[in-house]
Amino acid sequence: MYKIEEEERLATVEETWLFPEQVSIKPFLKWAGGKTQLLNELTKYIPNNFNKYIEPFIGGGAFYFHLNPRKAVIADLNYELVLTYRTIKQSVEEVINLLKTYKNEERFYYDMRAKNPENLSNIERTARFLYLNKTCFNGLYRVNKKGQFNVPYGKGSGNFFNSKVLRDSSEFLQNTEIEFADYSDTLKKHAEKGDFIFLDPPYYPVGKYGDFKRYTKEFFYHEDQLALKEEFDRLVNLGCHVILTNSNHPVILDLYKDYEIKTIETRRMINSDAKKRKGIDVIVIGG
Repeated sequence: MYKIEEEERLATVEETWLFPEQVSIKPFLKWAGGKTQLLNELTKYIPNNFNKYIEPFIGGGAFYFHLNPRKAVIADLNYELVLTYRTIKQSVEEVINLLKTYKNEERFYYDMRAKNPENLSNIERTARFLYLNKTCFNGLYRVNKKGQFNVPYGKGSGNFFNSKVLRDSSEFLQNTEIEFADYSDTLKKHAEKGDFIFLDPPYYPVGKYGDFKRYTKEFFYHEDQLALKEEFDRLVNLGCHVILTNSNHPVILDLYKDYEIKTIETRRMINSDAKKRKGIDVIVIGG
């Protein structure tokens, strides 16, 4: 699908381990806390050469799809999310055909939300996840303590999926390992010297809406942030190129004070008050 002069393509890949910039695509999921608005900054810290790319908190994968690495490992502890990536990789046409039968209507939305995903096939489960993601309020992924998706209908209209984006995403995923695993297990299994690793954990809470990035029914506690810092140190000492994003919180700034830290103003789309939608993200650069 992505046809350019073969010699030019190979030269670009061999030089930077990246495909040409023009084949980057937008993520197929809408994800609260996604990194689309940080791409210009994150791109500054891509190493000129690396072995493989690892993103163990994949979320919507904005940086992964922008980078389009030659070889990658992505992972998450959100089973619905991981299943969706795997199914898009393996059975995208079946998912598209099922989505064509869905309606962007409030009653249909709540009927679909009420379904128990464990009673559905992988194709049905993926189509449901994509549909809810695109038609719920602000693309917010939130579950209750029982692990049940509970975001209200977004009252939108029009198309809720793009066949071309889904097909392109399937192509991008072909050389990528997709794992349902804890970030630490993923990194201990796969990380090697010369790898490029992007860590985008649930952010340290800074206000009322600090917990909006709840990927699973479990929280990411203070102790988890401390453990992540230890893993960050291990990766840097291993010889990996590592960048991490988090909130501009004194705890985070103190934890990573020995590394280069950049602060970036971003938007917070979850707050119902538009005047309170500004925030500051930090990018930590190691290795």
